[in-house]
Amino acid sequence: MPEKIIVDGYNLIGTYHRDLKAQRTKLIHDLSSYKRRKGVEMTVVFDGIRDGFNKTRQVTAGITVIYSGRGESADDVIKELISHAAVKYIVVTSDRAIASFAWVKNCVPVSSEAFSRKLYSETDTAEAMYPGDDDDDFDKTTTANKKGNPRILSKKDRMLRQALDKL
Repeated sequence: MPEKIIVDGYNLIGTYHRDLKAQRTKLIHDLSSYKRRKGVEMTVVFDGIRDGFNKTRQVTAGITVIYSGRGESADDVIKELISHAAVKYIVVTSDRAIASFAWVKNCVPVSSEAFSRKLYSETDTAEAMYPGDDDDDFDKTTTANKKGNPRILSKKDRMLRQALDKL
């Protein structure tokens, strides 16, 4: 079954561009190419582009594009989507509040940086998502108070790795 991915649009492209419309168009094009390669269903959410607009939903190049309406943010729209969904999403965001909310709703948040590397890389392996991740790093990150095998990832880390492997 294909994965379903929700992307926090401005979180992925940033807002420090002279031409945000061109950046949105480029991102939608890049996500469309990724969708064709991977066979995933993708939704990208942006903050509303004009004051006074109601929330809009359109399909562009096979990508569902949602602009939040007046009085709501893209974060609100993402939370609404994953709250009412009967499926488990991969949520691409670097917003900690959305990431925490996603975990609560049994979705897996993936950082925008990690997804961006996956989106623009030729390598489709988990190793590309975890640069420098090797067994030597486990000794540096474990503490004396941690119980269990220090070489086994936590449940959240395993779920994140599985999600990244699917991307």
